[in-house]
Amino acid sequence: MEEEIMKSKAPFENTAIWMKKNLFSTPVNTAISLIVICLLISFLGPFIQWLVFDSVGLGTAQDCREASGACLVFIKEKFDFIIFGFYPRTELWRPISSMILFLSFIWWSKEPKRWNKRLLWRWLKLILLIALLMRGGLFGIAPVSLDKWGGLPLTLLLSFFGLLFSYPIGILLALARRGNLPLIKIMSITYIELIRGVPMISLLFMASVMFPLFLPEGITFPKLLRAQIAIIMFMSAYMAEVVRGGLMAIDKGQYEAADALGLNYWQKQIKIILPQALKIVIPPTVNTSIGMFKDTSLVVIIALSDLLMTTKTALKDPKWLGFSVEAYLFVGLIYFVFCYSMSRYSNRLEREFSYGAHS
Repeated sequence: MEEEIMKSKAPFENTAIWMKKNLFSTPVNTAISLIVICLLISFLGPFIQWLVFDSVGLGTAQDCREASGACLVFIKEKFDFIIFGFYPRTELWRPISSMILFLSFIWWSKEPKRWNKRLLWRWLKLILLIALLMRGGLFGIAPVSLDKWGGLPLTLLLSFFGLLFSYPIGILLALARRGNLPLIKIMSITYIELIRGVPMISLLFMASVMFPLFLPEGITFPKLLRAQIAIIMFMSAYMAEVVRGGLMAIDKGQYEAADALGLNYWQKQIKIILPQALKIVIPPTVNTSIGMFKDTSLVVIIALSDLLMTTKTALKDPKWLGFSVEAYLFVGLIYFVFCYSMSRYSNRLEREFSYGAHS
């Protein structure tokens, strides 16, 4: 009995020790901590009052305008549109199923022990299945045009395929930039510096407006595909510099040891150099991925209905004008959940590969 009581007290004792060590260790730290705590209380108190106690969960838009709290009714009424955009309401089971399959498979694939060639084939099969569900047109599934895709599924697809293709392209660009072939090296440097020297908006605009002008008459590419290519082009340049940082961190002795073993260039890179370099750059890689996930919201300028675009469109409903704070808090929470999940996964990989962070 006494042991159980001691165990129950342990978390509180550990918390108290941590607070004393990190928050109240000196008079200056104590003063700063108390000031910050007071500021948080002064902000969080009214916010919680507005979000929880004074909020309107049932009723109409008029009930929300008469209340002093958050209009949660707006989120309830516009939830389907914010998440799925203009996708036909009778077919919502398809994007819902696609997202469940997609997120479930990401969760299953996160274990390093499953990273092998079979995983690539499984992902290929899953992508084809998701494409069938979303696009339709086969096996009696009604076709849905790409311009109807929107909301969270579109944001996830743009960011996932952006990372899937930009990472290996970035690796090749980094190897080319550090290689000894002058022409390939110049081409790689030119591409990286040119792409990094312009904002993503410029590439999206060119992919949406300028690129179709150079195509032969009668040949067209969907706007969604053009936007995806622009995102891949943009992110591959940043991934290349991330990977190059890892390559430069490898000790010269590793290259000499690989040469001593008689390995050719690609054997040396694949078996010796890249495994070490890619482990080193896990934090900046995930940081770049998080940035890409958020930057997909820029497709709004070419009229693609990503998560941010569907939110803006929902706010234009005359019946629900004036509830932008609730809408953007809801969307911000979605972005935070995904970005925070990627950050925590990055920390886990760092610990497993013994490269860093224990936070």
